Amino acid sequence: MKLPSNVYDNLKYVALIALPALAALYADVAPLWNWPYVTEIPQTINHFAVFLGALLVISTKNYWKEQGGDTE
Repeated sequence: MKLPSNVYDNLKYVALIALPALAALYADVAPLWNWPYVTEIPQTINHFAVFLGALLVISTKNYWKEQGGDTE
């Protein structure tokens, strides 16, 4: 799997910045407003971010393999 550059860049931003920030925001605000699932929702968001990051690593390795570069 090799992603187009713009898709890769957007997904990288989502995985590294947006999802962890959303999880932190929910974890901090939920108790103040008595929202449900204070731990479950942030943990789920963070697990999704880790999964997305793993897919991006696979894409990066495949890209470098195609380029004839080092995949490490």
